[in-house]
Amino acid sequence: MPVKRTVSGPRPRRISRARKAAALGLSVAALAAGATATGTGPAAARPEAAPAAAADCSAAYRIQQKLASGTTWRMCWRFEAKSGLILEKISYQPPGEAKPIRVLNSAKIAQIHVPYDDGSNEYNDITDYNFGSGLVNMAPGECPGGTIKTVKVPEAYNSDTPNVKGLCTTTRARGHAYRMQTDSGKVYQAQGKDLLVYTVNKVSWYEYITEWRFSDDGTISMNVGATGSLSPFDYDAGDGRGWPIGKGAKAYSTSHNHNVFWRLDFGLDGSSKNRIEQYDSVVKPPAAGAQGPTNKTTRTAVTKELAGDAANMRWWRVVSATGKNKDGHPRSYEIVPGVSTKYPGRAFTKHDIYFTQYNKCEQYASNNVRHCGTPRHGFSVDKWVNGQTLTHPVAWVNVGFHHIARDEDQQPMPVHWQGFSISPRDVTAMNPLTPRALAGENGRPSTGS
Repeated sequence: MPVKRTVSGPRPRRISRARKAAALGLSVAALAAGATATGTGPAAARPEAAPAAAADCSAAYRIQQKLASGTTWRMCWRFEAKSGLILEKISYQPPGEAKPIRVLNSAKIAQIHVPYDDGSNEYNDITDYNFGSGLVNMAPGECPGGTIKTVKVPEAYNSDTPNVKGLCTTTRARGHAYRMQTDSGKVYQAQGKDLLVYTVNKVSWYEYITEWRFSDDGTISMNVGATGSLSPFDYDAGDGRGWPIGKGAKAYSTSHNHNVFWRLDFGLDGSSKNRIEQYDSVVKPPAAGAQGPTNKTTRTAVTKELAGDAANMRWWRVVSATGKNKDGHPRSYEIVPGVSTKYPGRAFTKHDIYFTQYNKCEQYASNNVRHCGTPRHGFSVDKWVNGQTLTHPVAWVNVGFHHIARDEDQQPMPVHWQGFSISPRDVTAMNPLTPRALAGENGRPSTGS
C-alpha cells in the first residue's frame, strides 16, 4: 500500500496534532452522524450497551435491497469519526423464507495498523487519525447504477462542509451463482447478484475503499482496497528494506504492512447467544488395502475466549443458539479467511482471529481509546482473551498485507484488496436460489433429473 507518512517534512492533508488530541477525547456515542443536517443516527444503535431487540432504524438510516433472485438484504447504518461507516441489524431474507433472518448485530472496521519495515514509524489509522473524518465526496460515476447518500461527517478534513456525498449503495453482477447439467442434457444456471455498500476515506497520500458485499446466496464479503498515491516523502529506504521506484536505483520506497481488523458482533436469529465451533481435518496415508488416504474431521466447541490461528483444513463457524432451518439443523455462518500476510511484530497481530466475550469498552483492535474507568481497560484485542466464557461472542478478524512497492504503483496506484467472507452454513434447507423445478430434491439427489 502507498507509503504516506513523513519522517521529516510536511504531512499533506493530515489532521493537526492538536486536533488529533481533541479527537481522541471524543466518546463514540458523540460521534454519530446522519444523512441530514440534523440527523444523529439511530438511537438504538449506539455501542454503549449490548445491542437489544430495538425497533428498526428510520428510513434515512435504512438500507434495503431486493435483488433480482428475490433475496432481500436489510440493515441500518450510522457513521462515526473513527471507524467511519458502521452497519447494524443486518438481516438476510432469501426466497422461500417468511421473514428476515438476522445475521449480525453490528459490523465495522476496527483498526488499520501500519508498521514500517525499518522501524521508523507505526500507525493506527482508525484511531490515531480519525479515519471516518476523512470521508470524501464521490462522483456519480464512482457508484454506477446506484445511489450516493449524504453523510454528516464529524470533523471532516477532506471536505469544506460536514455533509459529504460519501456512501454508495448499488448492485453488481458477480457471475455464475450455479450451473448444473442433468443426464438428460437440461442445463440449470443462474447469474448471481450482489448488493454493494462502500465508502472512500482519504488518509494523507492514499485512499481506502471500504466495501461490504452482500450476495443473493447469503454470503457477506468484507474488503478494504488501497489506492491513491505513494508518498513523495518516503523514498528513503536506503537500508535495503525498500524497492527502487523510478529511473535507476536511487529512490527506494519504504516497505510496510497493513493489518486490517474487522469487528463482527453476531446476532443469529436475533439472539447474541451464539456458539463458536472450530473444525480441523487430518489426512492420513492409505491403510492396507484401501484405495486412497483417509480424512477425519474433528469438531471442537470453543467455550472460552480464543486467539486463533488459521491452519490447513481448519475453519470456524458461529452457530445460532435459537434458530434452525426447515431441515431442523442449527443455522450458522462459516468464517472464510482471505489471503493474509500475518505480521508477527506485535502481540495483537500474531493471530488471525479472536473470539472475545462482548464488552462495550472493546471497540478497536489496537490503541483502543475507550475510557471505561479504572482499572484501565486493555488497549488491544490480545489483552481481552483472558478466559471468559463465551455467551455473547464477538469475532475480530485480522487480514494482513505486506506492501513492497513496485513501478506499477504510480500514478495513481491500482487498487489492491484484502478481506474475507462469512458464508451461510445450514441457514436454509437448500440452496436459497434453487430453481422451482428442483425444489423437491432435498437430500440425496435423484438420478433422473
